[in-house]
Amino acid sequence: MREFVIGNNEAGKRFDKYIFIILSNSSSGFIYKMLRKKNITLNDKKADGKEKLNVGDVVKFYLSDETFDKFADPKIAALFQKDEGRFLEKAGADDVLIYQNAFKAIQDEFHPEIIYEDDNVLLVNKPAGLLSQKAENKDISINEWLIGYLLDKKEISASQLLTFKPSICNRLDRNTSGIVICSKSLPGAQKMNELLKKRGVHKYYRTIVKGIIDSEMTIDGYLSKDEKNNKVEITSNETEGSSHIVTRYIPIRKNPVMNLTYIEVELITGKSHQIRAHLSSIGHPLIGDSKYGSVKFNSRFKKEYGLKYQLLHSYRLEMPKQLEDLENLAGQIFTAKLPEIFDKILLDNDLM
Repeated sequence: MREFVIGNNEAGKRFDKYIFIILSNSSSGFIYKMLRKKNITLNDKKADGKEKLNVGDVVKFYLSDETFDKFADPKIAALFQKDEGRFLEKAGADDVLIYQNAFKAIQDEFHPEIIYEDDNVLLVNKPAGLLSQKAENKDISINEWLIGYLLDKKEISASQLLTFKPSICNRLDRNTSGIVICSKSLPGAQKMNELLKKRGVHKYYRTIVKGIIDSEMTIDGYLSKDEKNNKVEITSNETEGSSHIVTRYIPIRKNPVMNLTYIEVELITGKSHQIRAHLSSIGHPLIGDSKYGSVKFNSRFKKEYGLKYQLLHSYRLEMPKQLEDLENLAGQIFTAKLPEIFDKILLDNDLM
């Protein structure tokens, strides 16, 4: 018999989804058969798998050692090995080393700033050039940094990572800087992902665009993505596979001589490249944006400041005033300091 006690980071999961994590090499047919035969129980009672788990629940697997080891995730099966060295080898030592190395490498090169942290949520000011999540196995990203950070603080262990991995809740492009929301716990992940899906968190960006914008405006359109070229197209009419997008922008300061406007953008819908492509579609591309902007216009900023990417910063988050389960965040407003290059361009071009 194998026994597991549900902790904070498993609570809230459906029972069958939890079993699929433990017995990752088994079929769904086998799992539901074991539930029907009461070979897998929840608090010593028969269950159908639809139950929501709570902290302190006890899950028991009445399976032979051979059967459990055959179907269980190898790292989870290793939890029951008496040889501690074998457990460390099979149950996360290699993974832990990857996270620890990623954390150190990112700290040394990028110095990400933690804006806010509690037991469930962490907000970090992501520098430009750092991935939000890795695209290839060799990459390192804010996701790896987060887990490495929590391991370094001893807030999570190798064995806990087997059933829950802290992760980011929103994603920024590699060269977009600013606030990334990270979940430290399952309740944090569930609540923040729900809020983001329902647009309960108001997100504001800062950027500098080509041309003069005189007044606040809300624009909408339809966005279609070219996956092959990682580029999007904006149209005024809906097309097959397109998504409706809404972007609001507010001018902060303009410089007619330099033909520049410093603006704040409220991302009302959140799609890949939305701000960059939407503003470019109305004649106001972001400075530095090689994909949607003007090569000729950008050449000045590349030459004077070494700017090789879009100057876009996720500047402010506003949380809803009423917020169950994450009361610490209710009504709070968070801002992320602008990158040095952003401040310098603002100052030099009389946009402060």
